[in-house]
Amino acid sequence: MDWHSRFLQQASWTRDLRLYLFERAGLPRAQRVLEVGCGTGAVLSGINPPVAVHGLDLDRGRLAEAGGYAPQARLVCGEALDLPYPAAVFDITFCHFLLLWLPHPLEALIEMKRVTRPGGSILALAEPDHESRVDEPEELALLGRWQAESLRRQGADPGLGGRLANLFSQAGIQPIETGIIRGEDGKSLPGDRAQEWAVLESDLAGWVPTHEIRRLKKLDEQAWQKGERILFVPTHFAWGKV
Repeated sequence: MDWHSRFLQQASWTRDLRLYLFERAGLPRAQRVLEVGCGTGAVLSGINPPVAVHGLDLDRGRLAEAGGYAPQARLVCGEALDLPYPAAVFDITFCHFLLLWLPHPLEALIEMKRVTRPGGSILALAEPDHESRVDEPEELALLGRWQAESLRRQGADPGLGGRLANLFSQAGIQPIETGIIRGEDGKSLPGDRAQEWAVLESDLAGWVPTHEIRRLKKLDEQAWQKGERILFVPTHFAWGKV
């Protein structure tokens, strides 16, 4: 699995939202910005000086890649639940497809709040709600159930997106704007579908019979070709202030 390609794909989904929220949060005037869970730098690579760009991730291999894709960033290996930074040092602290993977997402938001200066912004740019996924034709709804179960088996919370706004409030972050990322429901490019299936097949390997995966993959492609396929995973965002 080429994870940088996957992270770039996810970053393309949120590009318009990021441009909008970063502008409203004051990125052009910010001095220090932190991405918690920066992965291979797919998002950080688009944030450049004069702002001081910081990235944190627990995976040293991904951080090494981020050093190549986002050379302007100051990268640290660390834990989202115990950020290795002093209090009130960042103007903007954000994450991107991260909180669903954490055992205690509320604690992570509290930590993000701690390291953000008073008046600064906290952004959760994308958290999916797989429990509210829509699949048509109906026979393909099984794919959504499989994906949600695969996330649970990996330790993720597939429904976290639906609780994102409430988590911000629990963390004591003043909500400014929340919502669902707008997309083109029911539309997908072949390259995107191939990437999605690569992830799904990797996740399902070993616990879903191969012949069942192949059967639904064929039905999925046929539905796209006929214009009958709808696939929508509500993906939530939240912007708040300290």
